[in-house]
Amino acid sequence: MLSQFLLALKWIPLLTAGSPIISLDYGTFQGATDGNLTKFLGIPFARPTARFDLPQPPLPLRGLQNATVFGPACPQQALSPLPISFPNNDGLISEACLTLDVFLPTTAQPHSKLPVLVWIYGGGFEVGNSANTDMRPTVERSIVLGEPVIIVALNYRVSAFGFLAGKEVSEEGITNLGLRDQIFGLEWVQKHVAAFGGDPERVVVGGQSAGAISTGLLLLSNKRNSSHLFRGAFMASGSPGAAPTVADGQIQYDGLVEANNCTTAPNTLDCLRSVPFDDFMATVNKTADLFSYQSLSLLWRPRLDGDVIVRNPPESVAQGQFARIPILSGDCDDEGTLFALTSLNVTTDPAFVDYVQSIYIPGATPAEVTKIAALYPQDPALGSPFDTGSANQLTPEFKRIAAFEGDIFFTGLRRFFLQHASKTQNTWSWLSKRGKSTPDLGSLHSSDLALFFPTNTTDTVAVDSLINFLNTLDPNVSAAPEAFKSRFNSTVFWPKWQTPSAEGSTSLLTFSDPDVVNVTADNFRADGIAFLNSLHLKGVTAIGL
Repeated sequence: MLSQFLLALKWIPLLTAGSPIISLDYGTFQGATDGNLTKFLGIPFARPTARFDLPQPPLPLRGLQNATVFGPACPQQALSPLPISFPNNDGLISEACLTLDVFLPTTAQPHSKLPVLVWIYGGGFEVGNSANTDMRPTVERSIVLGEPVIIVALNYRVSAFGFLAGKEVSEEGITNLGLRDQIFGLEWVQKHVAAFGGDPERVVVGGQSAGAISTGLLLLSNKRNSSHLFRGAFMASGSPGAAPTVADGQIQYDGLVEANNCTTAPNTLDCLRSVPFDDFMATVNKTADLFSYQSLSLLWRPRLDGDVIVRNPPESVAQGQFARIPILSGDCDDEGTLFALTSLNVTTDPAFVDYVQSIYIPGATPAEVTKIAALYPQDPALGSPFDTGSANQLTPEFKRIAAFEGDIFFTGLRRFFLQHASKTQNTWSWLSKRGKSTPDLGSLHSSDLALFFPTNTTDTVAVDSLINFLNTLDPNVSAAPEAFKSRFNSTVFWPKWQTPSAEGSTSLLTFSDPDVVNVTADNFRADGIAFLNSLHLKGVTAIGL
C-alpha cells in the first residue's frame, strides 16, 4: 500500500502543473503535452560513459530536468553516397548519448498499466537515433481505438563505438556494447515505466532493420537473460542471422589501433579511448560502411562473444534456444534493391559469382557458389524488384544481386526463424508490396515502416494490428471497450504463420497497391531460400546488417 501511495505522489505534479513532470529515483523531468499526447524526451537511462565502457546506472540529477527535446545521437558513421536519400542524423552528436524518449497518452496514470512498445531503431548498426521514427501517430491512433499504448524509443551505440571487437575487447568484457545498451534500456523500462503509466509486465520489444535484428538476438538464450525483459516481439525487416566471432573482428581493431598511432601503447584499448573524438571519428569513417561495395557484410556488427550472443544465431534458432513469446515479423518484397545500388560495377556473370563468394559466402565451396548462380539467374524477370519484368534493370546484374541480397539476409532468415518459432509459439508474418512503382527500387527496404507508424490515418490496417498485438498479443484481438471496436479498420483476418492458406502454404498478410490487403502464400523462391538458409547453418556466410 505504501509503495502505491509513493508512486501516486510522483504523478501529483503532472496533475497540478502546466507541464507534465515525472519524478524518478535519480531525477525529476519536465516533459511537454500536445493535444492528447505527452512526451518526455532525452531522459538519460545510463550515466555518461567513457568510450568503450559498459553502461552504468544514471547519476543523480539535481533540479528540474528539461525533457522536451531529443537527446544527442550517438556518433554516426559517415555513409558512402547513394543516388537516393537515406535517413541520417544531422543534429547534435555526443558520446554521452544513452537517452530515451517516452510517448504516452495525457490521461495515463501510474495505475493505468498500459502496454509498452520499446523501439530499437535501424541503420545498419552504423547510424540511427531515437528521433528517426515519429511515434506520435501510433500512440494517437491507439487512443482513438480505445487501446492506449506507451512507446519508449531508446538510443544505443553504433559503429565502432558500439561494436568494436578483438581479443582486447573480449578480455575487458565490453563486447557488443550496442546490444548491452539496449538491454540496459529494457531494464530501465522494467524499473521506471510504471511511473509513466506503463506496465512492466506488458512490454513488447521491437525494431526495424538493425533494430529488428537486435530484437531477434535479444530473443535468443544468452547469459544476459535479455529475453525475460519483454513478453512479445515485433520485427520489421530483420531476423537473427549469422554472427562472426569477436576474434574475427581483430583486423578491424588492429586497423584502428594503427590509424590512431596506438600501436606502441602499453594498453592499446586505453589509447583508443584517449584519442580526441574528431580524430577517432575520422579513422572510423575511413572503414567500409553499409553503402560501400562491401554492403551487408558489415565490419561493425553484433558478434558471437559467448555472453550476449552465445552461439551462431541460426544454430540457436534451429535448436529452439529462444524465448517462447508471440512474434510479429515481416519484410518488404524488394529488400535487396537498396543495397544492390552499392555494386553497380558488377555487370557480368563471372563478376556476380566473384562478388557473391568474396563478400557474402567466403566459406562456401565452388559447387555451392555455382548452385547460387543457378538459383538466382541473370534473367531480369526473376530479379528484384520482383514482378516488374525487364524493367528496373540498372545493369545486367542489378536485379539478380538485389534478389540474392534480399533473400540471403531478410526474407530467408525471416522464413527460417518462423519455421522454427511457429512450432512452439504464436507467430504472424506480413509482406509489403507497397510502392512497386518506385523506380529501380520497388518495395524497398524500410518502406513498410509507414504502415505501422503512419503519417496519416487513411490506411490503418497495419498500425491497428500492431496496437492490438501490444494490448493482447494477437493482432486480430482488440482490448478496446465494445463502443470502440468499430474503429478497427480491417475486415481481413490475419492467420498465424503456420496456418495453411488458400494456396496451400503458410500465410502472409500482404499489403499491395493501392490499398489492397489480403492473405498470400509464403512459398515463393522456396528452393533458393532453403539453400541460402542451409549455408547460414553451416556458418559459411558473412553478413551482418
